[in-house]
Amino acid sequence: MTVPVMNPADTRQHATFTALMWALSYPGRATRLPVAGPDALTLIGETLVDLETSFFTPDAMLTARLSHTGGRSLPADSASYQFYPRLSRSDLDLLASAPVGTHVAPDLGATIVIGCALGWDTRLRLRGPGIAGTREILIAGLPDAFWSLRAATARAPLGWDIFLVTDNAVLGLPRTTAVEVLSWPM
Repeated sequence: MTVPVMNPADTRQHATFTALMWALSYPGRATRLPVAGPDALTLIGETLVDLETSFFTPDAMLTARLSHTGGRSLPADSASYQFYPRLSRSDLDLLASAPVGTHVAPDLGATIVIGCALGWDTRLRLRGPGIAGTREILIAGLPDAFWSLRAATARAPLGWDIFLVTDNAVLGLPRTTAVEVLSWPM
C-alpha cells in the first residue's frame, strides 16, 4: 500500500484547513495558522478557493495571488469567498452585497475573510453552538458599522461565515453565532 506524501505546500494548506475548521467549531477561540502576516490571507485563499469556486477582494495584489488558484474572480455580490485584508468603511457597501444564501440553500452564503487585530478596541460577547455559555473577545481594526451590518445579515440559516485573521491566528464567527457589542473604541 502506498501512503501519499504531502509536499510543503500541501502540508501548509492542510494545517490551514484544520485551523479554519477548529475556528468555526469553537467561535471566538484563536487558532494558530502556519504562516503570519499578509501571507495568512493568501494561504487561506489558496486553501479554500479552487476551480469550482469564486472569490472577491478589493485588494489588487491579493487578486493576483488568488488568480493562481483557478477560482473565478467575481463581483462582491456573487463571490463565494471574499477577502478583505483591511476592512474600511468604504468596503462596507461591497460587503453588504455579499450573498447570504437562501432558505433552500443556506450554504450559498459567502465566507468572509477579514484582516484585523486582537485586543484593545471593540469588546464582544459571543453565544451559540461551540461556545459553553458565552465567550468575550477583543477585536481591533474593524469599522463600528461592520457589527451592525453583520447583525442585519445573520439570520440563521442565512448569513455569512466569517474568519477574522490576525497576524498568525484565525477566529471563526459562523452565521449561527450571536455577537453582542459590549464596548466601542474610544
